[in-house]
Amino acid sequence: MRNSLRNREHLQARSALIVLCAIALVWAAPFLWMVVASLRPDSFGGLNMASLIPDFVPTTQHFQYAWEDGNFPLWYLNSFILVTGTLAVQLVTVSMAGYAFARLEFPGKDTLFYIFLLQLMLVPPVLIVPNLTTLVKLGLYDSLVGVMAPYWGSAFGTFLMRQVFRTIPRDFEDAAIIDGCTWWQLLIHVLIPLAKPGLIAFSVVSVVFHWNEFLWPLMVINDPDKQVLTVGLVSFALGAEGASDWGLIAAGTLLVTAPLFVAFVLFQRQFVNSFMFSGVK
Repeated sequence: MRNSLRNREHLQARSALIVLCAIALVWAAPFLWMVVASLRPDSFGGLNMASLIPDFVPTTQHFQYAWEDGNFPLWYLNSFILVTGTLAVQLVTVSMAGYAFARLEFPGKDTLFYIFLLQLMLVPPVLIVPNLTTLVKLGLYDSLVGVMAPYWGSAFGTFLMRQVFRTIPRDFEDAAIIDGCTWWQLLIHVLIPLAKPGLIAFSVVSVVFHWNEFLWPLMVINDPDKQVLTVGLVSFALGAEGASDWGLIAAGTLLVTAPLFVAFVLFQRQFVNSFMFSGVK
């Protein structure tokens, strides 16, 4: 009986492994196709799925042409400014709002919190027109600050930090209050260090979202010198010999996605641990 149960468990484990490997292969196929297309010489011929098995000598000529044809250094700089500027303000706002909803007591707190969470139910394109109108009135149109401003308050980040702060025992706060800490000293020196995994989890979500965002920067930015990577990639792809040079387009796409991929490979353990701590699925 025990042997049969063990054999059944091993069979189930192997079946699950095979299914997961198949799903991973299907998920990775477009990425592998893009890598092969970017490394294949122009003389190789047409692009097809059979070329996923490379039988050519890889070349970096497409990356060289992409770097020369597109203004990638400027696009990288603009995207970096956009991502870091947005995240820097978000970390302050979501921490303070999360602390207020988790620890402070004031009339209508729960109602206000649920109203605040209604932002999660709004599709971002719905807010494009009112946001653009507001930016024009504030004089922030066609600027990176204008792209950042609507995201400085995050309903998801506030909800996440509220949940993280609620898991921290109040004993730490009581001890700090007895030692004479003010509320902001309590937040900065006690709660935020303990909530660091939650902040890292939110930072990952924020950076990935804003690095890949296309529609909102496209609507706000008109100056080519202020374009971010996603918008610049589209203009670059349209000019890649009539959008028919797939190797060049694949190389440009990899240049856009490479920083996030490298960051995940280097810090994947910290990413996973942060999400497990914060409960983000």
